[in-house]
Amino acid sequence: MLTSLRCAALGAFLMLVPAVYAQDNNWVIAPLDSFANFTVKHMVFTTARGSMGGMKGTVVYDPKDPSKDSVEATLEVSTLNTNNAKRDDQVRTDYFDVKQFPQIVFKSTKVVSAGAGKLSVTGNLTIKGVTRQVVLAVDGPFPPVKDAQGRTKVGLQATTKISRKDYGIVGTALDGAVEAGGLIVSDEVQLELDIEMLPPSQAGIVGPAAKPAN
Repeated sequence: MLTSLRCAALGAFLMLVPAVYAQDNNWVIAPLDSFANFTVKHMVFTTARGSMGGMKGTVVYDPKDPSKDSVEATLEVSTLNTNNAKRDDQVRTDYFDVKQFPQIVFKSTKVVSAGAGKLSVTGNLTIKGVTRQVVLAVDGPFPPVKDAQGRTKVGLQATTKISRKDYGIVGTALDGAVEAGGLIVSDEVQLELDIEMLPPSQAGIVGPAAKPAN
């Protein structure tokens, strides 16, 4: 009888282990601490910079097996910022059609190791209803740390390049030719992502740091 109970307990424990580890591998993106930054060439010789916020999403990260990793994330087009309010309104409305397509969506399809501390993440990026495959070069995720609110966080940085024309982001103000040759705004856009993630159970913890105990 005792042996049967022990076997049953061991079986239950072994069934629970995968679930525990699976939970440990699940993360959510911290919207207030994650950003998508972009750069494009303007008038051939200068670099225009901007960003988008409101990033949300879920990540599965298995440090031992990248093939089990996955990412689903969204960005809010309404947060587009190039430090010029009039230009930002025009870009959101005329080029991104923010009312019809309020979000940019990324869903990974494959994750592989790209060396020590690096990953290569292939996925589908959807902008203005158009989906194209992109490959993100990822540094990280870096080892977990505790933030001021006591949350456990991991971070990563990722880069890729896309063609804005592939996503229908076109127009005279962008595609007019300049005297020296080339376009007013380059077709190639460099994307740089700075992402912080935390366990789902800690996602609701916000506010100032806890006061130290006396």
